Amino acid sequence: MSRQFVRRPAVFAAIALVAVGACAGTTAGVSRALAGGSGPSVPSVRLGYFANITHATALVGVGKGIYAEHLGPGVRLETSTFKAGGEVTSALFSDAIDAAYVGPIPALNGFTKSGGQALRIVSGSTSGGAFLVVRPGITVDGLSGTKIATPQLGNTQDVALRAWLKERGYRADEFGAGDVSILPQDNAMTLNAFRSGQIDGAWVPEPWATRLVEEGGAEVLLDERTLWPDGRFATTNLVVSVKFLNAHPDLVKKLLEGHVAATDFLIANPKEAMAAANNQIEQITGKRIKDSVLSAAWGHLEFTTDPLASTLEAMARDLLGTGLVGEAETAGIYDLRLLNEVLLSLGRPTASDR
Repeated sequence: MSRQFVRRPAVFAAIALVAVGACAGTTAGVSRALAGGSGPSVPSVRLGYFANITHATALVGVGKGIYAEHLGPGVRLETSTFKAGGEVTSALFSDAIDAAYVGPIPALNGFTKSGGQALRIVSGSTSGGAFLVVRPGITVDGLSGTKIATPQLGNTQDVALRAWLKERGYRADEFGAGDVSILPQDNAMTLNAFRSGQIDGAWVPEPWATRLVEEGGAEVLLDERTLWPDGRFATTNLVVSVKFLNAHPDLVKKLLEGHVAATDFLIANPKEAMAAANNQIEQITGKRIKDSVLSAAWGHLEFTTDPLASTLEAMARDLLGTGLVGEAETAGIYDLRLLNEVLLSLGRPTASDR
């Protein structure tokens, strides 16, 4: 994956990667949970996330009542679920949510598009769990003419695929043309498209990569961890709107206390955490992940509060290299002060924004 940083002065591509003007109208489902009192005068934290195991911190934090415990009886927790990172940043822009779990590229796009005014990354959440899976027999040197799916144009996995292909001499544009046809689509559509022969592979997060292997007969061509030093890269971060962070640092700190506690629970109790996450996924989507798929996919993830900031810098360079955007600003995107206060109170090393 390319790691050379080149600043592009061009304007943003015609296909907008972040819808600035509107709230996310198509969510996977919206839930409301009360942590304490009710009524218009009760302070609230509005949290967004995906019904996906790369967002297991949120699923377990909500499902096990960990956030509610740390927010306390006087704070209302409201949760909303989304299908894509662009929806999350749109919701932050329109003040529909206060905080969210989201991938690094949508966070970067939201930060850049708003001139640094919309959001801050306040903690890491998940590392790993992204794969390029293909039909048996397809090799790295034999990708010409193939159709490869990603979750969304300009999302974290989409950018990773484009950068990886470019480094290997393959052409692929945002319209699906080139040596390799990249077809952004909903992950659930990807599984069906692969089964029916409409696509030849996908660069997707877990559990979809494992589902494509176990349920679709795909083979792993690339584990993205092999592209990164020590096999670690940011997959999911916790972001907070600047408006909410400035107005309610006390609530953000309580949310981070819950976030750290949920992360600890995931690490210490993987079986119970998997069950709790699956229960939440079923509650949101109406469907459970098969135990065999969940167990295999879970093993590809690392849950951590480390934002792995150096990997975002590399992703920004890769994003610029795709030509999808003209700028990708990272300076000032992190605000780890409150996270580090929580970590220090627990006697742990602090997180770095570099």
